[in-house]
This record gives sequence, C-alpha cells and structure tokens, in this order.
Amino acid sequence: MGLCTDDEMCVHRNYLIEEIRRKTIALEKENWNIECTWIKVHIGHLGNEFADKLAREAARNSDMCYNKIAKSKIGHQEREKSVEKWQQQWDNTTNGSVTKEFFPNIKDRLKMKINLTSIFTAMVTAHGKTRSYQHRFKIIVPRMPLQQR
Repeated sequence: MGLCTDDEMCVHRNYLIEEIRRKTIALEKENWNIECTWIKVHIGHLGNEFADKLAREAARNSDMCYNKIAKSKIGHQEREKSVEKWQQQWDNTTNGSVTKEFFPNIKDRLKMKINLTSIFTAMVTAHGKTRSYQHRFKIIVPRMPLQQR
C-alpha cells in the first residue's frame, strides 16, 4: 500500500503524523507493506485528485463533524476543572479561616488583579510579623501594659 501526500506542511502537524504512525504500525502487524511518499500537487495523479475532491466536499459540508479539539480549548477545560476541584477542597478544609473571609470563592479571587506583597499576605492569612502571631509561637514576649511596669 502507498501513502502519498502533497502537503509539505504535514510534517509540522504532530497529531496527524502520530495518528498515521499508529495506524501504519497496526497495519504492518497485519503484514501490510506500506510505503510513504510525497507527490507533486496538481499533476493529474488519480489518488491525489480524488483526495482533493473529497477535501473540497468536506469543506462545503456544514454538517461535517471533527474529532479534533484545539489545544487552547483543552487547556481552558482543564483549568475550569482544576478551579472547580480547588473550590471543593477550599470549601471542605478547616484551614485558612481568615483567608476565606477575604476570598470565599476561588474563581472570583483569580479574576482579581492583586499586588501580592508580604504585608498583604500577612494580613489575609493572619500570619506574619505581628505581635500576636509572634507571641503565639513564643518568638517574643508580649509587652506589659504601662500600668504594670
């Protein structure tokens, strides 16, 4: 069997090449002899003319169904799933109660343009170099009120 193409750009379409490779290997396991060649376009090669005719018909057919999804679409879908999972985990955890008061919804938080600084992070996480936090972990001893000195 011969596999011919007039599309020099075919070599840059990795998904197409990978699909052809898989099918070629499967056919060779069934003792098919397959030879791949490039042919010059529009010189009257019967198989190429027929393939061009089928391609034109497919382009005109609005009912055509494609089984390929753009990488950007897949990336968007995966990001959506990831944010949904993150939200479920966020809703179910008992940690981060102060941060949850500021950001109860992950999707809304991701839409915000926030300049993240150490001061901002300390404020929304209730962590940082505040006296109460340092005292909690025995880093410093709290100051005594003036009346007790």
